[in-house]
Amino acid sequence: MTVIAIGAGIAALGVIGAGISIGIATGKAAEAIARQPEAEGKINKTLILGCALAEATAIYAFVIALMMVIKL
Repeated sequence: MTVIAIGAGIAALGVIGAGISIGIATGKAAEAIARQPEAEGKINKTLILGCALAEATAIYAFVIALMMVIKL
């Protein structure tokens, strides 16, 4: 039982990592737009794609953590 709880906690860390990475990416995109306003469209497309992939990873980690807790 304890091993499952520890595994769920570790899986939940993926959500924290995704949140931090999305924050860093957004900050860097804002800096890039400030430096080159004419490239805003390309930067936004790349940012949204990257955030979607990071968020998908967070959702997978969250679902795995929930599955482990339900199994507990």
